[in-house]
Amino acid sequence: MSAQPVAQAAEARGTFGGDMDKGSGPVTLRMIADEVGVNVSTVSRVINSSDKEARRWASSDMIDRIRTVVAARGYQRNPHAASLRTRRSGLVGVLVPRLQDFVLATVYEGIEEAATEQGISTFVTNSLDRPENQASRTELMLSRRVDGLIFGDAHTGDPFLDTLAKRGIKFTLVSRRSGDHISATCDDIMGGRLVAEHLLATGRRDIGILSGRDYASTGNDRTAGVVQACLEAGIRIRPERIVHGGFDAPGGRQATERLLVQGGCPDAIFATNDFAAIGAMGVLRDRGITVPDDVAIVGYNDTPLAAELSIPLTTIHSPMHEMGRAGLNLLLAMLRGEPVESVRLAPELIVRASTAS
Repeated sequence: MSAQPVAQAAEARGTFGGDMDKGSGPVTLRMIADEVGVNVSTVSRVINSSDKEARRWASSDMIDRIRTVVAARGYQRNPHAASLRTRRSGLVGVLVPRLQDFVLATVYEGIEEAATEQGISTFVTNSLDRPENQASRTELMLSRRVDGLIFGDAHTGDPFLDTLAKRGIKFTLVSRRSGDHISATCDDIMGGRLVAEHLLATGRRDIGILSGRDYASTGNDRTAGVVQACLEAGIRIRPERIVHGGFDAPGGRQATERLLVQGGCPDAIFATNDFAAIGAMGVLRDRGITVPDDVAIVGYNDTPLAAELSIPLTTIHSPMHEMGRAGLNLLLAMLRGEPVESVRLAPELIVRASTAS
């Protein structure tokens, strides 16, 4: 017997806990169909589809009637039957550098929220931004029969994702982009431009950049946006003013110390992550350099801590939660065979005391 008939039979029988008014026993799709006056396949399609897809099979009034009866009778889907029918597990794997990172944790919350709305389960693992971990944990998730993958740890120029695509594995990227792979990110180049325009408007001309890891598109794109906007204003940022390092506070501290050693004290520092900006503030405080009078500081992402610092941090608001939702929805559309395009969400400049004149 093929998987499709087995699934239909299992779904029609059901394994559910509610009771119909007409006697005891589990609530089945057939009972729902008989009460509404349609066939079992129509009920199945309506309850297993989004609103848009359900309208392919039934009118809006009929969809409402079916869902009302389903709710009233306490019907619950049989996930085993659905898996047989679709040949899908209903499971999505997510890789992030570190879940302790506030940005990626918030992105994942968006992924999980959207997945729950669609009846999908997710599980997440950390790669620690190490290619060998990314490869091994990807294979682990594939062994668990995930329908698709979402990567928050893409490395620019790494052929790993190209190899996965050639294998026919469906995936999307969030936070970072890489090559032509489908992604949901903030428009980080525009975010960098907003930073440069703001600093130039406050009279700053010597800008140092804590650019993050050189394999992450986020830091590279944000840096590129600043450099481009400054060039258009006739200002060239010297190479020694761009320093790579970690996106966390210790990374920001180390990068700032190198920045000061390489070229002296700039009149502004842009950190491509709020936590790196906090590390930079610590270095300036220890050296008796005042913010913002001596040096203006700008961060990125608008984490909750940014507004609560003793000197509130000017930053770029990145729509992290929405990014996660978009990444999951892009993956589901891809799994349905629909055409998809990468999403670039708009950044917003949030001005606070760290750049006040």
